[in-house]
Amino acid sequence: QVQLVESGGGLVQAGGSLRLSCVASTRTFSDYHMGWFRQAPGKDREFVATISWMGDLTNYADSVKGRFTISRANAKNTVYLQMNSLKPEDTAVYYCAAAGKYRNAVLITQYDYWGQGTQVTVSS
Repeated sequence: QVQLVESGGGLVQAGGSLRLSCVASTRTFSDYHMGWFRQAPGKDREFVATISWMGDLTNYADSVKGRFTISRANAKNTVYLQMNSLKPEDTAVYYCAAAGKYRNAVLITQYDYWGQGTQVTVSS
């Protein structure tokens, strides 16, 4: 069982930045590919970014390419999402997820464990 705890969300003005963190409670963090998803009110949960267990492969949703960066620190059991040039449409609850099998996973069903989410609100 892997527990994931996100932090770093908050209220920011458009054009601002936030860094989300997700800490995993497992001794085998480096066995998992990690991802970030988000869910806005009234919308389905959507893929944001993913990173392979070694950190050598990343993939992003088109809507965040060039603005968001996913990274990980295996020694700290932590994955990050640096979000720059934030827009009001980035407002959502952001979820961290762990995939034990699929590299470059973009589908919700490919992830085995989920965090509780952290709220990001971008004001115009």
